[in-house]
Amino acid sequence: MNNWMLWLIVGILSVAAGIFALFNPLAATITAELLVGYLFLVVGILTLFSAFQDQGWGARLWVILMGVVITLFGISLVFHPLSGVIQLTFLVAVLLMVLGVFRLIIAFTPLAAGARGLLFLSGAVSIVLAVMIFTNFPWSAAVVLGILLAVELISNGISLIAVSLDRREAEPA
Repeated sequence: MNNWMLWLIVGILSVAAGIFALFNPLAATITAELLVGYLFLVVGILTLFSAFQDQGWGARLWVILMGVVITLFGISLVFHPLSGVIQLTFLVAVLLMVLGVFRLIIAFTPLAAGARGLLFLSGAVSIVLAVMIFTNFPWSAAVVLGILLAVELISNGISLIAVSLDRREAEPA
């Protein structure tokens, strides 16, 4: 099997998983929360291990502190998934709001030049999404992360399918 075929299969599986997640956003939300929890747990443990590679106790203490906080957050997410869903959804809403405001600010600066309209639209969409999450919070927490995961899986799958088909056409006959 050529590489393009593997990419095609992964792309199709990603789209299928995204569609499945759209039909069951609560299960996808809990799955996304648990994935994030396990990732924080692994990153926290790796951070703690890396602390002993640093020179001097000043840097080492900060890295140990950061590793402990990340590990404890990961443990909290893994062992309390429902409260973790609420925490992560709130964090997503805050990030959407902050990113939206920054995009709007940048849209009105000389840095935006030819992308002013796109930055303004992107910023406005981020702010509207954040407001939608906040106005239905905490009930929105049941589905927001799952829908975001579904959209990401579908988007990722479509791009992988496109890349794989492009690679197939590029192969010598």
